[in-house]
Formats: sequence, C-alpha cells, structure tokens
Amino acid sequence: MEELMRETPWDKRALGIDTYELLVHSEEALKKSDAVKGHFTIKVNPLDSKALLHEYGFYYTDTLLAPVCDKQQFISHEDEKLTLMYNINRDDVIAISQGAYDHGRFHRDFKLERSGADQRYDNWLGQLYDENKVWGLAYEGELAGFFAFSENQVLLQAFKPEYQGRGLSKYFWSKAVRVLFDKGYEEVKTSISAANLAMVNLVSSLGFKFKDAVDIYHKLNE
Repeated sequence: MEELMRETPWDKRALGIDTYELLVHSEEALKKSDAVKGHFTIKVNPLDSKALLHEYGFYYTDTLLAPVCDKQQFISHEDEKLTLMYNINRDDVIAISQGAYDHGRFHRDFKLERSGADQRYDNWLGQLYDENKVWGLAYEGELAGFFAFSENQVLLQAFKPEYQGRGLSKYFWSKAVRVLFDKGYEEVKTSISAANLAMVNLVSSLGFKFKDAVDIYHKLNE
C-alpha cells in the first residue's frame, strides 16, 4: 500500500478527513483506494486513458501547467512605485490570502466545502511564512499583496482586492523573480491551473515557457 499511495497530512489538517495521494496510475492502486475511506488525489498524464479512473469513481478537477523561465529568457517589467517588503506581519499576509484561490483544485472539487479548501491555502501560506519564504508586495510603500516561494519555485501570490485588475502583477513578479535569479538560480519555475488564463498570460509575458502538464483527478469515499 505504501508503494501505491501515501497519506497527505497537510490536506487532512485542512479538510478534517483522511487524505491520500495515489502514486501509480494502475488498476491495483485504484482498487486499493476503493477499500479506504477518505479523499484521494491522483495526477496523470493528460494523454493517458481516463477509463479506469471513471470506473473507480475518480472525477476531474484540474489541469496543472508547469511554466519555466531561464535566466536568459526572462523579460523584466519595471515600475519604481513597486517594491518588495521582506518584513511583513503574518496576519496581514493570511488576510490577503483568504478567498483568493478560486482556480485551486480543492476549490473546484464539488464534493468539498470551500472553507476546507480556503484553510488548506492558509495553512500552506502560514508554513511558508514561518520558513521566511514570503515577501510583501508594496505599492507606494503600502502592502498590496504577497509573493511566496521555495528555492526557485513560485508557489503562491495574491493581491488585496483594491489592487487587483490594475496591471501590477507583471511588475511585482519581475522584481521578485529578479531577486531569485540574483540568488544564483538559473531558472525559476511555477505551477498554475490551465483555467487561470490571467496567470497563463502573465507568466508568458515574463518569458516563461510551458514544458509540462498534468491532469488531476479526485475521489471521496465517505
């Protein structure tokens, strides 16, 4: 069982139920999931047949894209009104995060409560903050959003409502990604939902290239 699936305690803390990820797309693994109560995730190649997944009760929730930007390909956009803040209040960051992730696969899972999906992101962001992996995004000195990362991987980013829709994202991403390159990384990666067209367009404008994709399916055994 350990080779076919693993527990995901970070999801369990947010959802309040047992959670697992299947590690192998095979009938043996899918049969194992039938015998266990809880919530299941499996990530599969978009070109794989989904017949067995449907047979065993799995349903589609998202397609994740994996954009990558090489240092030489990076297209920077500059605005002097925008700065990064390295010392920000934890509660301020969490407040910005709340309700910001409609494209997340747990938010799109029709069998789950939105509150649990929101809590999952809050928990994740809080952990990254405690590890000093969250920067504030400031507009004219005022906190406008945050940028969360781990090494060269961009993980989470959101703005306060009053700063959304103002075309600021490419400038903030430019500053933050430039700092990651300055730390010595030769490439910066991220992961975004294919349904999040605003983010697809944003990372494309910065020189990111799309090199991989994965379909994500869920199942809930109650």
